[in-house]
Amino acid sequence: MLSNPPLSPTFFTVPDAPRYALRHVRVPTCLTGRSDLPATTHEANLSNVDLLIDHGRIADIQPAGAMAADLGPDLDHSMILPGLIDCHTHLDKGHIWPRKPNPTGDVPGASKATSEDRNANWHAEDVRRRMEFGLMTAYAKGVVSIRTHLDSLEPQAAISFPVFKEMRAQWAGRIDLQASSIAPIDIFLTDEGRRLADIVADAGGNLGCVTRFRSLPNAPGQPEFDVAMKNMFALATERGLNLDLHVDESGDIDARTLLRVAQLAIEVGFPGRILCGHCCSLALQEDSIIEQTLAACAAARIDIVSLPTVNMYLQSRTHGVTPRWRGVTLLHEMRARGLRVAVGGDNCRDPFHAYGDHDMLDTFTQAVKIGQLDHPISDWITTATCNPADIMGLTGRGRLRSGDAADLIVLRARDYSELLSRFQADRVVLRAGTAIDTRLPDYRMLDDLMVA
Repeated sequence: MLSNPPLSPTFFTVPDAPRYALRHVRVPTCLTGRSDLPATTHEANLSNVDLLIDHGRIADIQPAGAMAADLGPDLDHSMILPGLIDCHTHLDKGHIWPRKPNPTGDVPGASKATSEDRNANWHAEDVRRRMEFGLMTAYAKGVVSIRTHLDSLEPQAAISFPVFKEMRAQWAGRIDLQASSIAPIDIFLTDEGRRLADIVADAGGNLGCVTRFRSLPNAPGQPEFDVAMKNMFALATERGLNLDLHVDESGDIDARTLLRVAQLAIEVGFPGRILCGHCCSLALQEDSIIEQTLAACAAARIDIVSLPTVNMYLQSRTHGVTPRWRGVTLLHEMRARGLRVAVGGDNCRDPFHAYGDHDMLDTFTQAVKIGQLDHPISDWITTATCNPADIMGLTGRGRLRSGDAADLIVLRARDYSELLSRFQADRVVLRAGTAIDTRLPDYRMLDDLMVA
């Protein structure tokens, strides 16, 4: 009869030295930029290596067994990942569920509950504390970079963007923070759009909106849509901003704004980058529309971020009825067309998603299962690492290369099967080569804010 090993909070001790090696580890080959590293016998997308860390940076990567035993521990094929990156979340909404749940669990219920809570409670201190709670959690999970959307209907933008700038400065060196605005596209038919663009530019953010009207009918070919988007393109171009859009987040087969955004970007010659999130309805459309849309997105150099856990939670929801589709966009087809694709965590414990814990490793795990990104799993880990890093314009993030900061996640799992099968609660998170405290902040820290 086998006896269980004693439980411990970590499965190895990080050497207390400025220079040390983690020997006999496995890393995703696609993140090393190397073709000379030996592959594992059963997963060709992982390499067996020794990893040398020197004064907080990756100093060298060599085939396993190349480094002297006295340099550091033998980790028996444990996987190592770079710090993970979330390029689409909502830190300003996070953790309001206890005081404002969504009674229906669908998009209309989420929008109504969020609007009511925002109008009643989102003063600067409330946003600051909930945002910091989310950052503390993500940091403990091994997330190194986050782009958060900020609800931006007046007067909220003037409250939340200053808080964001404070958080960005406070968390510099721990989490790279970026911000994007989110508001109905209606505001770009008015002067509110210009005022928002100025706030975003002052914060060094990305100009964003939902490509759906709040006060007008939404239908293909709507002339007001072209006017609003062209105004948005012009405002962004004048200020040197990139765009970050919530697109076709519904099961409406007639929701085709992704195609029109791409066409307009080409028409106006928009010089910046465009990130489109969600794009759910594309998965329900005819093959001819899909082909036209993907071709236009490729021509416009549009990047895509899918939010699999939240889309699966919200889409196709009718009380008492089993959902008929997963709500996830066409990641396989997009990648095959050369589009850069990422996955993101999106909402966390708010009316748009009752669950979540700012854990990009869990997001990636769920994405693989929801989107069938396996058999083979290939290089899909790029959707939570180098792809979002490149989308966000970050250097030295999302890869495992000599000279990069040793901001790493060390897993007990030895391969993707083990990673995807068991929650990696005992992960060791390294920042600049030093193990951090991975204890999570207690929800009780926010109890006083949860009184409606």
